[in-house]
Amino acid sequence: MEFFKSTLNIDFMGKRVWMAGFSVVTIIISLVSLSTQWLNLGLDFTGGTLIEVRYPHSVELPGVRRTLATAGFPQAVVQHLGSARDVLVRVPPHGKESSADLSNQVLAALQKEAGAKLDLKRVEFVGPQVGSELAEKGGLAMLYALLGILVYVALRFEWRLSLGAVLATVHDTIFTLGFFSVFRIPFNLTVLAAVLAVIGYSLNDTIVVFDRIRENFRRMRKADTVEVMNSAINQTLSRTIMTSLLTMLVVVTLFFLGGEVVHGFSIALIVGICIGTFSSIYVASPLAMWLGVSRADLMPVRKEMTEADRRP
Repeated sequence: MEFFKSTLNIDFMGKRVWMAGFSVVTIIISLVSLSTQWLNLGLDFTGGTLIEVRYPHSVELPGVRRTLATAGFPQAVVQHLGSARDVLVRVPPHGKESSADLSNQVLAALQKEAGAKLDLKRVEFVGPQVGSELAEKGGLAMLYALLGILVYVALRFEWRLSLGAVLATVHDTIFTLGFFSVFRIPFNLTVLAAVLAVIGYSLNDTIVVFDRIRENFRRMRKADTVEVMNSAINQTLSRTIMTSLLTMLVVVTLFFLGGEVVHGFSIALIVGICIGTFSSIYVASPLAMWLGVSRADLMPVRKEMTEADRRP
């Protein structure tokens, strides 16, 4: 920690224009993709057919996924249910075929690959877990959360810093959603949970930087705004790097060892950690500076002495 504080003097704010250009381009790409092809919604949003089968022996899930992809179900979600013999398959809507037809096709493909008769335990249609009403309430909840963040940071620091923090959070959310839209990665409830976690992660890092900016404005009386913000970012950089690397280590491990079911969740967190670290340095602080934050806005208000205070 002391090493970064004593030796680093990176001119982050000097590159703010170039980084702002990068942010604008990526956000435009994300918005265009979201507006033209939206998200590749998973079964949690679209519904589908749930099929449970039992093998006479243990089976590996990657082989089951390859079999279903070859049979025409590349988006099927496969997971073990209780034991290595029981497999749960969720298939998205497939044309006008009924659940019975889909289950017969899936069972035939799996039995052909396994070379044995499989026990079909159950077949049922699963409706979308997130309907239009719940999606609307979720959007309103996110909006209220952003408004609450705006009020909190405005009371804790200053309204320009507050607006910068909220805009940086919106930036990270749009970028993460755009990433999933551009690369057509399935978007399900676990990914939605990861996006909400990214909002909290990004905001926490931004608050740490803003707290140091406020301290430096009061301590560095002769420095201008650019110097104060550069100093604050350099002083908190060790904390930012250590937090990001340790979190990334866990998430990358989850990506490679957690299985197919949590791939989308781990991808969203990997993207969110990277863009959240970037925005806390190159989005939140430059936005607050462009909005005109200054030393006078963050200095403590001096109370005028009353006549009683002047008495010995």
